[in-house]
Amino acid sequence: MENFVQLVYFLTALLFILGLKRMASPATARSGVVWAGAAMVAATLVTFFLPDLHNRGLMLLAIAVGTVVAWIAAKRVQMTDMPQMVAIYNGMGGGAAGAIAAVELLRGEFEGAQGLKLLAILGALIGSVSFTGSLIAFAKLQGLMSSRPILFPTQQLVNAGVGAAALLLGLVVLLTEPNPLILLFFLLALSFGVLMTLPIGGGDMPVVISLYNAFTGLAVGFEGFAIGNAALIVAGTVVGAAGTLLTFLMAKAMNRSLWSVLVGGFGVEQEAGEVKGSLKPIDLDDAAVMLAYASKVIFVPGYGMALAQAQHKLRELADVLEAKGVEVKFAIHPVAGRMPGHMNVLLAEAGVAYEKLFDLEDINPEFPQADVAVVIGANDVVNPAARRKGSPLYGMPILEVDKAKNAIVIKRGQGKGFAGVENELFYADNTRMLYGDAQSVLGQLVQALKKL
Repeated sequence: MENFVQLVYFLTALLFILGLKRMASPATARSGVVWAGAAMVAATLVTFFLPDLHNRGLMLLAIAVGTVVAWIAAKRVQMTDMPQMVAIYNGMGGGAAGAIAAVELLRGEFEGAQGLKLLAILGALIGSVSFTGSLIAFAKLQGLMSSRPILFPTQQLVNAGVGAAALLLGLVVLLTEPNPLILLFFLLALSFGVLMTLPIGGGDMPVVISLYNAFTGLAVGFEGFAIGNAALIVAGTVVGAAGTLLTFLMAKAMNRSLWSVLVGGFGVEQEAGEVKGSLKPIDLDDAAVMLAYASKVIFVPGYGMALAQAQHKLRELADVLEAKGVEVKFAIHPVAGRMPGHMNVLLAEAGVAYEKLFDLEDINPEFPQADVAVVIGANDVVNPAARRKGSPLYGMPILEVDKAKNAIVIKRGQGKGFAGVENELFYADNTRMLYGDAQSVLGQLVQALKKL
């Protein structure tokens, strides 16, 4: 039976890797998720055949409760709330890894095996940080607390002190018999996760969520080594490696170092600076005429589109324009929305063909040929201030909407983006502001275009 279990674990690892590969493309991502999910179910079921397993009844009860809660939550969650859902699930994974370590350490299971004990402590530390950090990220994204950076005097000193104390206690736990200091070690690790996330603003949340995803994977992998479970080792390693790679790619897309993200402060309100020009509104009929007589239109969706659930109206508008012979493309910034791939998922849900979605480096050369670029709820990712030294956004790759012949920005009001920086695109001579709820405005544009 032991060999059978290990064989299923091997097949599980294979399915994890193949599933992850299929998630790299929007066309195969859904099947990739199914493959990886099926592998996880198989690994979970076969674990019950291990001969030294105890408390099977309690485990089955926990699995049943978790399945029901996850099923209902997944059915009810809105697409705009997916980042929060990812954050809370990251946290649950990290918390589970920390709980495994706590049980094994308190039972003194690693006597005479210091290497395994070290891995268990590392997993406990990383898992605990991921757990509470993800909870804070969830609270910020869900609006349960301010998404702005929460700063206080000597914050970095306090954070460094708590982190160092957790590491020191981890070393004490490693070198001593089980003692009450284990509980203090966990308390400090959990506190460090909270302190580490408080100064990080909403603009950096995609990177933070990805980072905690990597943390959770590493913690699970370490615990897999510590207790000798191959499925945990493989799952944790795959998630940790993928999360780490994604974190660095996201940070690169924002032209920010991982250290600057963790130190926080991005998103604190900045001085407006010398923004030249003025905001120039346009009425709906004029915007419709501009679109109707364009040869090429590029849509730039952002979080505002997700918030307004306007993706279906956007696709409808694109269909009407294409019926009139207009070439339509969609420009996707890698950090648009609040998690990687957020815009791709929403537009795919609305039925927009994958071939019409273009990444930043592919679509930027086409903006000068676009008669109209329409920005729907995007802000920092189209701000030309990113080219100006001294701006908090300096160096961040942006979608070059300002180089289009004309730009229309659909926006509820005149607020700034997550970075708290005035958007210079909105004041440009070739930009017109179309104020209102994105879904309503796009719906009215469709009707106006049908009459032309």
